[in-house]
Amino acid sequence: MAEDKYVVIKKANITNNCPVCFNQDMKITFYQKHTYSRLIHRTTNEISHKIQCRKCHSIIYPVNWTDDIEKTFDYYQKMAIPEKASIRFTLWFYGILLLLIILVAVGTYLYMEEGITF
Repeated sequence: MAEDKYVVIKKANITNNCPVCFNQDMKITFYQKHTYSRLIHRTTNEISHKIQCRKCHSIIYPVNWTDDIEKTFDYYQKMAIPEKASIRFTLWFYGILLLLIILVAVGTYLYMEEGITF
């Protein structure tokens, strides 16, 4: 079963006014989705974000964004450079692949040497 993890790729403090408490201490965080399973580790192109006030701890959703928050978001979004999308195979994958190759080789050898039919 695959497990999804969101890895932080960019974190910054911003000084825009919070729409809830009007404090000027917020943070913006960008995440990249990574999927882990027993056979593969996959890095995806999926990027998510979160803007949170550091005083009232409320999450600022795009519906409540002001023009200043939107401009700041666009700026930091350009600075958040994700890893390339990739697939890495684990040792489990290579072990299963090696086992299958060995089984095919042994089967072929037995078929050629002893005339065993399947």
